[in-house]
Amino acid sequence: AALLPRPARGLTDRLYCGRRVCYEVLGVSRQASKAEIARAYRQLARQYHPDRYRGEPAGGEGGGAQAAHEKFLLIAAAYETLKDEETRKDYDYMLDHPEEYYRHYYHYYRRRLAPKVDVTIVILVTVCVISVFQFFSWWSSYNEAINYLASVPKYRIQATEIARQQGLLNKTKEKGKNRRSKEEIREEEEEIIKDIIKNKIDIKGGYQKPKIYDILLFQILLAPFYWCKYIVWYCWWIYCFTIKGQEYGVEEKLYIIRRYMKMSQSQFDSLEDHQKETFLERQLWIRENYEVYKQEQEEELKKKMAMDPRWKRYRRWMKNEGPGRLTFIDD
Repeated sequence: AALLPRPARGLTDRLYCGRRVCYEVLGVSRQASKAEIARAYRQLARQYHPDRYRGEPAGGEGGGAQAAHEKFLLIAAAYETLKDEETRKDYDYMLDHPEEYYRHYYHYYRRRLAPKVDVTIVILVTVCVISVFQFFSWWSSYNEAINYLASVPKYRIQATEIARQQGLLNKTKEKGKNRRSKEEIREEEEEIIKDIIKNKIDIKGGYQKPKIYDILLFQILLAPFYWCKYIVWYCWWIYCFTIKGQEYGVEEKLYIIRRYMKMSQSQFDSLEDHQKETFLERQLWIRENYEVYKQEQEEELKKKMAMDPRWKRYRRWMKNEGPGRLTFIDD
């Protein structure tokens, strides 16, 4: 009697085996092992499977086959419930505590609607796809920047001069049987000029040469290292300049100025050297000096915009024909 399933109250049609107890459906006890549950399921599945059922139809209209099909679905639901340890544990808890209806409802649908694929694999594949797209997108931007610089006369003349000094352009012109068409020579010269531009010009910002360590995947993997590095650097900064009161070096001054200007490292590096020297001469690492400099830049920008013909046309249009002006439309 102790091995028989206990009568369960509070069973609902929408959870597990409905109003039936899953153990009773399979004809096993609550202490049955996984092997016993699987054996009972196989026996009942062979008996009630729609393709194998040969019972007499009830009333001659297929009612028996329909009942067997419903019985097979109930057997399958019972087996799905009891074959998994976690699901079986939740089901046993429901049999022992039928009054906690909402808890059972939550656990049932949480497991039922949970993704079948491991979330870690999904996240890893997504990060890899984004990283590959990011890398090729950066390569495309970098090639666009090289093609643009190769079309600018200033850089093209310098690259051509360097190529002539190194004797690279003379190698493209050959005679005899190895002589090539003008189109092939032109394409090779273009590639030589682009290679010189790549090696001689340091492109920064969004069009810089992509590096494998800058993609999302490596940034995530190296995040602990970067965090540790930042913590060590921050502690060193506090110790040297707050506790010991040392004076800032050139790099530290430029760092403070960059933070005041809210610029990224690549944006700040793209500035000309004379601009950085001006920052240092005006001592912009001091907050008061930077505020004065910022105010001057805003005033200068306003003057430039006031004198700019395009800005004047825009203001004239806003005044005469811009938004908010009501006019009659002549057909």
